[in-house]
Formats: sequence, structure tokens, C-alpha cells
Amino acid sequence: MYYDRLEAGMILAKALKKYQNDDSVVLAVPRGGIPIAYIVAKELNFPLDILLTKKIGHPTNKEYAIGAVSLTDRFIIPHPGVSQMYIDQETQRIRLRLKEMYKKFRGDNPPEKLKDKTVIIIDDGIATGNTLMSSIDMLRKAEPTKIIIAVPVASKSAIEKLEKRVDEIICPLIPEAFFGVGAFYQDFEQVSDEEVIYYIHKLAENDHDIPH
Repeated sequence: MYYDRLEAGMILAKALKKYQNDDSVVLAVPRGGIPIAYIVAKELNFPLDILLTKKIGHPTNKEYAIGAVSLTDRFIIPHPGVSQMYIDQETQRIRLRLKEMYKKFRGDNPPEKLKDKTVIIIDDGIATGNTLMSSIDMLRKAEPTKIIIAVPVASKSAIEKLEKRVDEIICPLIPEAFFGVGAFYQDFEQVSDEEVIYYIHKLAENDHDIPH
């Protein structure tokens, strides 16, 4: 059990120290992963960016991912009965939303380059891992040296699913019974857009005061 995301970030930062000398980039999954990633990036002096990807859902079941879209790329698993027109329309719709989010959170700053880097993906927890699976397949196309997932808590099934797709998963808490990510934090208030912007700017200013 963690008190909050900032405490979880300190624990992950210690576990990630072995990558301190790598050419690393922290990619935070917004919004819940941002406070944790802020701590890790600050403690280990890594650049921080946001992992802006969204899954493309199957037309008959939006929860079932058939691929993922980023600002510049997409990864699709072909499915019978799913038209190219549907994929293109969904790509356009999702990308528009991602562009709005990127502008809000990162302004005019260019995304961090991932080629030949150790990419550390951080979220506040993983329940199923389905959306992350598609994101990982897409990140591979950017040719990073390594992909590491670092999360405070995850279900056993998510770990088993994801560990075959990445170089390492760092997860201090893998409970036998998983009741959702929020069950493992005392304070699991939703992270607001304002907080996301605060942490990103705070790191950019290199101001190391941590709010509580």
C-alpha cells in the first residue's frame, strides 16, 4: 500500500537507479503517471515526456483494442470485417484529441527523441495491460535501445502479458488479489490537467520542491 503517487515515485526512483547512466527518457502515461514520473525524472535527472497514445477499439467492441495511435504513428492488428475507412477515421479522430492534449501539457516543445534511448514508461498502476501492449508495439518503431515499464502496482495477469514485450518490468507490488489500482493507494485522487502542467513545468524549471 502506498500513501500517494509521490511516495510511489520515490520507491520507483530507487529501483530505477541502475539505469541512471543510460541515455534514458521517462515517458509518463497521463494523467495518473505524471506525479510519479516527475519524481523519477527529478531524482535520476532524466528528461520527462508524456506517452500520448490511445487505443483504436474494435467497431463492435470499443474496449477491445485492435491497435493504437500516437501523434505521428499507428500500429494496427488486422481484423476481419474492420475496414480501412474505419481505421483512418478513428486515427484522425484520436490524433486530433492527442494533439489537443499535447498542446495543453507540453505547449510548443518538441517530443523527446527515443531512438537509441532507454525508454522508461511510467504509470500509477496497470490493471489489464491491453492499452499498453499496443503502445509498446508502436514505441518499438521509434527504435529505442530498451523499453522498461516501471509501475508501483500491477495485476499478475498484466505482468505476465507485458513482460514478454519489454526488456524489464519494475513493479514492487504484484498482489495476489487485485481490486483495481486505486485500492493500493491511501490517497488516489484524480490528477487534474492543472497538476500535469504544474509537474511538467516544475521539472523544466529544475525546481526541486515537492508539494504535499
